[in-house]
Amino acid sequence: LRNTFIRGLFGRYVSEEVVSGLLASPEGTRLGGENRQVTLLMSDLRGFTPLTEGLSPEQVLTLLNSYLATMADVILAHQGTIDEFVGDGILAIFGAPLAREDDAARAVACAVAMQAAIVGLNEKNAAGGLPHLEMGVAVHTGEVIVGNIGSERRTKYGVVGSAVNHAGRIESFTVGGQVLISEATLHEAGGRVRVGARLKIDAKGTREPIVVYDLSGVGEEGVPDPAEEVVALRDPLRALCHVVEGKRVEAEAFGAEIVELSPHGASVVSPRRLRPLSNLKLELRPPGTDPVELYAKVVSLAPGGSVTVRFTSLPADVERWLRDLVAQARRSRD
Repeated sequence: LRNTFIRGLFGRYVSEEVVSGLLASPEGTRLGGENRQVTLLMSDLRGFTPLTEGLSPEQVLTLLNSYLATMADVILAHQGTIDEFVGDGILAIFGAPLAREDDAARAVACAVAMQAAIVGLNEKNAAGGLPHLEMGVAVHTGEVIVGNIGSERRTKYGVVGSAVNHAGRIESFTVGGQVLISEATLHEAGGRVRVGARLKIDAKGTREPIVVYDLSGVGEEGVPDPAEEVVALRDPLRALCHVVEGKRVEAEAFGAEIVELSPHGASVVSPRRLRPLSNLKLELRPPGTDPVELYAKVVSLAPGGSVTVRFTSLPADVERWLRDLVAQARRSRD
């Protein structure tokens, strides 16, 4: 009966190896709440809703289900526990129900593998006439309460605690193709982890900013580079910019110019000093067409006051317009 209960509770969310280990471990009989250090992985697709505009409900479900199935296979292959799917978001736990010394290292390796897997998935999507997907991933290590959550009618094994909120906050700062890991995870994951820029983000419920790192890879495996060729514009695009804090768009606006462009990013010259990971709303007014609104995130700073931004939400018609602009700029350059 005990074995049947454990397989029923965990069988769809962890690998067979983890289930077998749980059945053989005394921990398998202690499924109540307890404090434990775990490593949390959160992922989310960027701009999924605007991407699906114009698709049939069947196409949307095909796109979403193939994505979730692909990511679930990667997580289970790294002995992670799938806590939940929320729309196109995923929360996975490394360290519960069974804890291992390499939980953080496996979580980071899993994040790299997920970004690699989405490259192959996009090739299949392109062949089937489905949109290109981009995913942001966050990995954070901290103390949580793990155990059975719910009621007599519905129970699930899950985690609660500030570390979950911190992981979600870190994930919200990622752009497509990026993995951000916390300093705590970097410390626990070991020396094979390769990182780039050290960044600070403000998180609700903490007195100090959370320090995160842009993950480059683990060992010989690297995070695929989503960078596209950026083309200089002969005539810069003028934009009206607003900084976005949380879900609030600041009323104060400032002018800026887009001087280089790719289908999913740009180089922007701004008189205002912008911080890495800042969210922006860009209002463009192309001659002879309706105004265009874009949302973007600052991913790096460059000398001379320019910043590199990555667009975070692109409706299909806006992406087509950007691609046309890039194509025109290439033709004029060549």
